[in-house]
Amino acid sequence: MKIITINDVEYEITKDENNSLNIEGLKNKCTDYFVKFDYILGDYAYNNLRLKGFFNESNPNCKTINNIKYIEDYIKNYCAYGANYFVLKKIKKEVKSTL
Repeated sequence: MKIITINDVEYEITKDENNSLNIEGLKNKCTDYFVKFDYILGDYAYNNLRLKGFFNESNPNCKTINNIKYIEDYIKNYCAYGANYFVLKKIKKEVKSTL
């Protein structure tokens, strides 16, 4: 399991098609906007990195278009055929009680 940190958030790399993930390029492209998502999909189209956020079904912000359950459909319908892509899963920190 490989862990990376982006914007002070830790992510597990769950998929890296053809070892395509360029961490420095991702850090330059990934803004604070993506912190709210449980997953980040990155795909490369014409040598440009595109990012899309997804939620777990249990997340109140989850809609069909950003439900992680449908990520394969998104890849099939919205990513270029045969495009390299990667998926990052946010690692949630446990909050420790100080009582």
